[in-house]
Amino acid sequence: MRAARLIKMVLLLQARPSMTGPELAQELEVSERTVARDVLSLSEAGVPVYADRGRSGGYRLIGGYRTRLTGLGRSEAEALFLSGVPSALREMGLADAASAARLKVSAALLPELRDAATGAAQRFHLDAPAWYQEPRTPALLPAVAGAVRDDRRITARYLRKDTEVERQLEPYGLVLKAGVWYLAARAQGDFRVYRVDRFTAVDVPDGREGGGEEGAEGPTGGGGRFIRDEAFDLPAFWAERAAQFARSLLREEVVVRLSAHGVRRLPHVTERAAAEEAIDAARSGDGPDAQGRLTVRLAVESAEVAYAQLLGLGPEGEVLHPPALRERFAAAARRTAALYA
Repeated sequence: MRAARLIKMVLLLQARPSMTGPELAQELEVSERTVARDVLSLSEAGVPVYADRGRSGGYRLIGGYRTRLTGLGRSEAEALFLSGVPSALREMGLADAASAARLKVSAALLPELRDAATGAAQRFHLDAPAWYQEPRTPALLPAVAGAVRDDRRITARYLRKDTEVERQLEPYGLVLKAGVWYLAARAQGDFRVYRVDRFTAVDVPDGREGGGEEGAEGPTGGGGRFIRDEAFDLPAFWAERAAQFARSLLREEVVVRLSAHGVRRLPHVTERAAAEEAIDAARSGDGPDAQGRLTVRLAVESAEVAYAQLLGLGPEGEVLHPPALRERFAAAARRTAALYA
């Protein structure tokens, strides 16, 4: 435990010009006295840690000291080789760079850990595409990925319904969702999401061209690099937009009376967030009836979708409204009962 903490301290000091005692204590989750003792131990072991005294003082490494990655354990090394999605790297044109990086890391590992890459690959695999779909790599993905890496504006033409439009975009990040690539980009001051497979042409200002006429440049022209908003958080942005999209599909409402088991099952057969919101609202309202049944008002995409989903509840859920949907469930129940008569 202490050895791992000492290694982490050295890596922290390598990554920053200097750190104060309180900063190191917070990062390492120990007391400042423990930090001082660890610094003394590192110095005795030959690691050149220097302490600056005074109010603005702190700890730093001197002489450009760098440590090798020999402090990695087997689980850490295997996790490192699992940190990317090979198919995604290949589609973005980064397969060669990833391979070179893995070789360099392997060369720095202790001999007994150099099989970590093979061991991890034989035991774990992430299959990003969805079932029942033939994954297709968008032809313009490498150009878009390059612009994302370099913080370069792009002039993109893409299909919006049946119309082709052109926009200048600041590409912030790429997301692979169920085999489909999406671009998070800022356009006219707002962050938006675009499906990469709907792009018909992408022009990057440094002269790289994807699609369209060779060498053509959009009417906005020029561009170069943009200044990235450091407060932008891609995972948080994507989670929010995905939730907004899911909510936008729920345009109708049904009323369902649930048994206790039906309450537990509802999030598993319908849109989870909508189900949980409906259950919470019902519990904070009238609550369960004398038989322990809870009546919820559930947002759904349509009556047709609700019928397919709520059938999964079986006798644990009773549709009360709308009347047409209730009658449809009643007819299904009669047919089911006839099968088992």
